[in-house]
Amino acid sequence: MKQENQSMVRKFILIGFSGFPDLQVPLFVVFSIMYLAILAGNIIIIVTIRRDSSLHTPMYFFLALLSSSETCYTFTIIPNMLVNLLRQKATISFIGCVIQMYTFLGFACTNCLLLVVMGYDRYVCICKPLHYPVLMNQRFCTKLVVFSVTGGFLISAVYSYSVFSLPYCGPNKINHFLCDIAPLLQLACARNYIGEILIFLFCILVVVFSFLLILLSYILILNTILKIPTAEGKRKAFSTCASHLIVVVVHFGCASVIYLRPHSRYTLTEDMFISITYTLVTPLLNPVVYSLRNKDVQVALKKSLGRSTCTQKM
Repeated sequence: MKQENQSMVRKFILIGFSGFPDLQVPLFVVFSIMYLAILAGNIIIIVTIRRDSSLHTPMYFFLALLSSSETCYTFTIIPNMLVNLLRQKATISFIGCVIQMYTFLGFACTNCLLLVVMGYDRYVCICKPLHYPVLMNQRFCTKLVVFSVTGGFLISAVYSYSVFSLPYCGPNKINHFLCDIAPLLQLACARNYIGEILIFLFCILVVVFSFLLILLSYILILNTILKIPTAEGKRKAFSTCASHLIVVVVHFGCASVIYLRPHSRYTLTEDMFISITYTLVTPLLNPVVYSLRNKDVQVALKKSLGRSTCTQKM
């Protein structure tokens, strides 16, 4: 009976921005520009780190992978959102909805875990500088990345199974511009309390536990920085963490508001605004913050631009 009910909904209608018909074309232009900036910024970061040997360190290795993951994350959402802005009726198949949720949650969870790994990297670098080359060797860094990606997509599989194992036999209008957890749970014909509790617990595991691990890293880092005798030494040590800290606050702040609030407080306009911030602003923030605040990346970019200019002149 469950399979019969579930098969009744074969596609969903994404309401998204249909309530703002006069803004759809302007939003398409603005979001397109932001998406191109995200692609350009993250690709520049990845290429710069790959080409400049001075950036072949664990910190920038993780940054390049975070930029890659952010690029893939936006690719699963934004192109479809842009197309839907120009359509009168935005629809997505049931299977397409499953794939979109699984992939974007997989990359989102991977980003969370990579930020934890980057926090641990900063802890080892500042608190145990003499052991840093040994502890953060290439093999261990690769294991951390494999753990982040595998863990992220395993958690996403649990989320997706818990949501789509519910029967969908009635309304098929999703109050969002993507297939996300909260609006889909509102459409289910039956409540699966165990599944919803499992989803909430995994949200706590990914968002809260990840943030607490990063917070612990920074408490230990701060304790070490305060022991540095010179103001210049303190400033230099903290400057290596500032970019990561800004990205962490924005990333986990948006994720907490979206996934840790009660479903009774879910509203379309508010949730879409926060989701846009999480989908467009956060991926754009990474290359901007790391290129403007990080001197190593700035020097590497200038060197790359200098080489390109010399090549063109020749």
